[in-house]
Amino acid sequence: MRWIMGWRRRAQVLGMSDKGPWGGGGDSGNGPGGGGDDGPRNPWSLPPAGKRSRIGGSTSLDEFLKRARSGGPGGGPSFPANAGRLWLAAVAALVLVWIGFTSFHSIGPQERGVVTMFGKYTSTLNPGIQFTLPAPIMRVQVEDVQNTRTESFPEGSQPNLMLTGDQNIVDLAYSVRWNIKSPEDYVFEIKNPKETVRAVAESAMRAAVAGKNLTQAIGSGRGEIEAEVQTRMQALLDEYQSGVRVLGISIQKAAAPVEVDDAFKAVTAAQQEAQSNLNRSRAYAQQVIARAQGDATEFDKIYEQYRLSPDVTRRRLYYETMEQVLNRADKTIVQPGVQAYLPLPEVRRQQQATPEPQAPPTPQAQPTGATR
Repeated sequence: MRWIMGWRRRAQVLGMSDKGPWGGGGDSGNGPGGGGDDGPRNPWSLPPAGKRSRIGGSTSLDEFLKRARSGGPGGGPSFPANAGRLWLAAVAALVLVWIGFTSFHSIGPQERGVVTMFGKYTSTLNPGIQFTLPAPIMRVQVEDVQNTRTESFPEGSQPNLMLTGDQNIVDLAYSVRWNIKSPEDYVFEIKNPKETVRAVAESAMRAAVAGKNLTQAIGSGRGEIEAEVQTRMQALLDEYQSGVRVLGISIQKAAAPVEVDDAFKAVTAAQQEAQSNLNRSRAYAQQVIARAQGDATEFDKIYEQYRLSPDVTRRRLYYETMEQVLNRADKTIVQPGVQAYLPLPEVRRQQQATPEPQAPPTPQAQPTGATR
């Protein structure tokens, strides 16, 4: 409004004289704005008395605004003759755009579209370009059924303490992987799917840990706990008709609380050493058993030969046994008919103990003609 009033004042000032703001046209005089017709005039001074009535006259801006407000002959706003057709065309274009955007749906290979008519489920759209009635008659909610979602426990750095079956406390960190199995159940049966999955996972994990002792929870029983939690979660989510599929449970950390961590590390080291000793003893037992089985097999073979020819087998066994016994013994072999007069083993020991005689030193040769 302020700029309109400014333009009105400027139009009034510019309309003071027929010759323009800088030309003459007033009464003769020597004062400001009162010079003769040929002299310059001050554009900001009042016009002569004879022409002062033009100040209140209408300007071009006033006339434009008056025509815009008055409109046509009937006093209303004036429109072109084809204005109705233009409005109909614009409305039809908007309707076509709205139908195109809300009736055709592009469903990706990993997606499914849940269709509702006035809020009630009707069908599920498969991948591809699909057509439905426009909104708000039908609406489509697209869900990614192949995206693997992961929930981590705990969410922050705080410990996640659980009670084991032997009344001990374990700090457990794990993750749950899941996706959408039934998009229509996922959309309509549960209000907050993520919170529901987290609550079910926490309940199933605590129930599984409560059935194990501390040694199993932090060591050998982790695989059993993961399988049990997955089975419990899937059964409970299917009972809720949540449309969620549990893909797997992974335990990243299973340890004692920080306050007693050193003592539990010592216990774990002792358990590992015991397991290592047990493995070594089992390996030795397997070797002894294998050797005994080999000896038994060899005895069976010898017994079969003994049954066929007892004398030969008996003599062979005697010779082999004597060979093993006398192999490292100090012995003297005497042929039949030869009498040994000397204790040969003692003579041999004396010969081995007596050092060999050394040759006398060779005298050095003296040069010829040397005098004594």
